[in-house]
Amino acid sequence: MKKINLKYGFVLIATALIMTSCGGDKGQNSSTTETSTTNELATESETSEFGVGPIQHQVSFDGIDADLAANGEQVFTQKCMACHKMDKRHVGPALVGVLDRRNPSWVMNMILNPDKMVQQDPTAKALLAEYLSPMANQNLTEEQARAVLEYFRKYDADNQ
Repeated sequence: MKKINLKYGFVLIATALIMTSCGGDKGQNSSTTETSTTNELATESETSEFGVGPIQHQVSFDGIDADLAANGEQVFTQKCMACHKMDKRHVGPALVGVLDRRNPSWVMNMILNPDKMVQQDPTAKALLAEYLSPMANQNLTEEQARAVLEYFRKYDADNQ
């Protein structure tokens, strides 16, 4: 009989400890959440049309540079093709027409700085929510990212 009472006593004490530790100060938790949300919203409102990253000017285009596009196709094939297809959804979105949907500077920042983009840029956050897989940082240079954009431009021009 004493063994049973001891078991119940331990169970009651353990339950009380768990309830006390899990309950916590609700005001403190909601305040922390509110502060995080406020900081996140402030960060989102500060992002530019170019996104978050090293490219903070409008990328301009002249005629298509075939050599740069060929270099971009090589980079795309080596670094991007596992997750992206040009003409259909894969792990990531289809990239045909991406420069019509997104600012070219934003696309370059997404290529160069995907970690911060999904943390701070509202459009990148929405893409992460839709595709459920963050874009991998392939550590490309600005020149490589620009070459990939040129490949996108050439692909779109060739497939209209």
